[in-house]
Amino acid sequence: MKALQGIDGQLEWAERTVAKCGKEEVRIQVAAAGRKRADLLQRAGHYPPPSGVTDILGLECAGVISEVGAGASFQVGDRVCALLAGGGIAEDVVVDSRHVLPVQGLSLTEAAVIPEVYATAWLNLFHLGVLQPGEKVLLHAGASGVGSAAIQLCKAFGNPCWVSVGSANRLAYCESLGAQGGVLRDESLEALRDFGPFNLILDPVGAKYVALNTQLLATDGRWVMIGLMGGRKAEVDLGMLLAKRIQLIGSTLRSRGADDKADLLADMRQRIWPLFANQKLSPRLERSFPVRDVDVAFAALASNRICGKVALIVDDRLE
Repeated sequence: MKALQGIDGQLEWAERTVAKCGKEEVRIQVAAAGRKRADLLQRAGHYPPPSGVTDILGLECAGVISEVGAGASFQVGDRVCALLAGGGIAEDVVVDSRHVLPVQGLSLTEAAVIPEVYATAWLNLFHLGVLQPGEKVLLHAGASGVGSAAIQLCKAFGNPCWVSVGSANRLAYCESLGAQGGVLRDESLEALRDFGPFNLILDPVGAKYVALNTQLLATDGRWVMIGLMGGRKAEVDLGMLLAKRIQLIGSTLRSRGADDKADLLADMRQRIWPLFANQKLSPRLERSFPVRDVDVAFAALASNRICGKVALIVDDRLE
């Protein structure tokens, strides 16, 4: 099969060995794969896959099941999407069947951009962040794929949320999804005080926002850090953390164990999957590109001008 590799900063659509389909696994013939910043980092050599995971790029995909291992609860021909630790940008991928969700009422290209971002948002807001109805949320990088999912989940489950974003267009986009408001990061971050204090902050930025976050959080607030776009080292006012009883939670989804991911996906299937059918949740697919235009797709993602998600179409015949 052919698959996308990131080697020394270059992308290559090259022949790779076909993996065997084992017990409780399924093989998916890939129609499309979602793009994430993690792919940019891995291509540049800054985000290697966990031990034992393929170095093929791609953390989410959708397609049609072409092979089913013993004990897997799917059938050949099922339309599905999958959460992956790697390998999604390929002609086919083998995955634990517990990390697969059925696709109904959406195109496969739309479904391809759902698993990773919604799993990330659901894990960090409601599992780790223990978000309760009515609690206030701040989402940094609110127009990103994870941010787009998080805004919609907050709206669906009764949590008012605000965002920090990079432009007025992005702020308008976030408000159209259900955000109460927000600020532009290059102009008025301090204005977030007018909307706080917040019970939970979802933060992909890191060091640059440490002081700001500790000031904006309410007593017993949760600060869930999911990225380091703004650096990894900063001074922390531990006295403020103690005084406010702030919980600082570091979180990554990719390196979690198979059982943890299976439990997360099972909860998503029960609690949020029906919300796509009644259109309370949306994939927020902004642009899609054929896999031959992968460099253009990665450039679009790196531009920070995309609201929502980017997909790569691997096989349009499957749609």
